[in-house]
Amino acid sequence: MTAKPAYWKSQELVMIGVFAAAIKLSSLLIALAGGGMNPVTLMLKNLVFTTLLIVLLAKVKKSGTLLLFTAVSMIVSVLLMGGSITLLPAALVGALAAELAILITGGFKHSWTTYVGVAVYDLGTKIFSIAVSYLMMRETPALVLSVLPIIFIGYSGCLLGLFTGYRALKELRHAGLVRS
Repeated sequence: MTAKPAYWKSQELVMIGVFAAAIKLSSLLIALAGGGMNPVTLMLKNLVFTTLLIVLLAKVKKSGTLLLFTAVSMIVSVLLMGGSITLLPAALVGALAAELAILITGGFKHSWTTYVGVAVYDLGTKIFSIAVSYLMMRETPALVLSVLPIIFIGYSGCLLGLFTGYRALKELRHAGLVRS
């Protein structure tokens, strides 16, 4: 009797961890190089995040990749960078929404479902983080409204990242590093 193969290969798990670390490190470096979080660095950080996430999903075409990436990313953020644990529920709900969007649009059979998943992940995470913020700031909802322009600037970087992710994948496929 043969053993059932594991769902995740070790190289896929390593790749998810490496991409989570690379995304966190690049976000930190962009913020430091840009003098902190300002509109330009916020857009650039989200552009790089989205581009790298598209490459990760193109390399690891399995359901649950976004959930695992989110868990690893949040562990790195909380333990190493002092990130807030209150962002975890919003990130997990965004990842669940993205996984569902990928599943509804046909799974990883089509290359465009990766872009749908990443767009839903970025938007879902931002919307659910606003909802968590609203729950915590019920006494002063004006504070939550003051953050909305920052969210819109960040998501515009994500939308640009969808385009740069498409271009990066095209080049990586041409180089033979990513299979269709």
